[in-house]
Amino acid sequence: MAKFETFVVFAEMRTGSNLLEAALNALPGATCHGEAFNPVLIGYPNRKDLLGVSQSLRDSDPMVLWKAIKQSEGLNGCRYFHDHDPRMLSTFLEDPKCAKIVLTRNPIESYVSLKIAQATGQWKLGDAKHRKPGKARFEAAEFETHLEEFQNFQITLMNALQKSGQTAFYIDYEDAQSVEVINGLAHWLGVDGRLEAMPDSLKVQNPEPLEAKVSNFPGMEASLARLDRFNLSRTPNFEPRRGPGVPGFIACKEAGLLYMPIRPAMDAPIRAWLGKIGGLEEGFSQKTLRQWKRRHTGHRSFCVLRHPLMRAHLAFAAVLEWDNMFETRAVLRKSYKLAIPDEEQTLAADRHAEALIGFMGWLKANIANQTSLPVNALWATQSALLQGIAQFALPDLLVREDRIALDLDYLAQSVGIEHAPEFDAAEVDVAALKLAEYWTPDLEAAARECYPRDFMQFGFDDWKRN
Repeated sequence: MAKFETFVVFAEMRTGSNLLEAALNALPGATCHGEAFNPVLIGYPNRKDLLGVSQSLRDSDPMVLWKAIKQSEGLNGCRYFHDHDPRMLSTFLEDPKCAKIVLTRNPIESYVSLKIAQATGQWKLGDAKHRKPGKARFEAAEFETHLEEFQNFQITLMNALQKSGQTAFYIDYEDAQSVEVINGLAHWLGVDGRLEAMPDSLKVQNPEPLEAKVSNFPGMEASLARLDRFNLSRTPNFEPRRGPGVPGFIACKEAGLLYMPIRPAMDAPIRAWLGKIGGLEEGFSQKTLRQWKRRHTGHRSFCVLRHPLMRAHLAFAAVLEWDNMFETRAVLRKSYKLAIPDEEQTLAADRHAEALIGFMGWLKANIANQTSLPVNALWATQSALLQGIAQFALPDLLVREDRIALDLDYLAQSVGIEHAPEFDAAEVDVAALKLAEYWTPDLEAAARECYPRDFMQFGFDDWKRN
């Protein structure tokens, strides 16, 4: 009897998953069907269907495609990244007949590779003569987000396998290019076929050392130096684990005030207020934040709670306006038929309320893990985001947006500041179309349907009454 009926390759962008897939597909008896559950595409770019299953049918019921993959001849599987359809993750993890292959790579290497691919537009290489040269620019905050996503996904996989008594085949980026390792993987999978040589259809794109691939390498070294390598990482390859959201915390240099943002945050006015008190300090690691706390005895930390309707309004504005939401717009427009205008077009003001109501209807399903897109921090419940922050430190005060000036004044007094600067909240709504310009009672009702937990947890009233 076969050891496994299917397989899944858990990986991330720029970890070598294309090379590993090519090797698997070269093994007689094994077939990998690409990124079968990528919300933006189905299997591969420019494909309309996979194994006779259309993208729209897959989005409505991903199990239809998974059944088609399982029923194909031989041992079949796919690649799965952390931002692929979240409905499928438990299906993979809970099935002992589904082999788990975990592909890892040094996160800084994958980050640099990703930045070069974005800069050059070259995501695969078949021949070195077609290689497009380019360098990456290291951005500390961006890398920290990349690292946190990588580690959180690895921990999720590891814990699920531990709880179910399963094991996975862990393979590193460099080892994935070894024919001996691939043949060992074939033996573990129970596939009879073996490779005599690695397939030559794909080549490593950037074999140079990091120093030659990063334009601001000294700055990268300085940023990475503050990572605590002995923070007892829980990831299988022992990469250092970071506290959730800590790099985004903003502190006052001269006073013991620490701001823990919940996106979409009121960063600009709060930064201005903290800056007037005594300058800003940010870019923390868990270690440096503990040091800041020790230096500021009697410190106070705070988060700002925003009305759920305002959060939904700002999240929708981000989806409509931000360049990096291009793929999200495409999925919402195509797969969920939301009123998202085509690129280079704008949503008419008189249609905005109806479109936001539709978006909040989708958010309700997304937050319940019932859609093909993962829950974005821009629209996650504030309850869940606070739980994430609390893994490292609990805020002393949950500041209410409708009384933020009073609450901040109280915080300032609690750390010994008798005459705090006045808080200017003139630009808290940064969307092109302000919420007050198109508010309707139906929006309030939709927000309560979308965020019932936050309304109950924090006692929000209707936004219009604020």
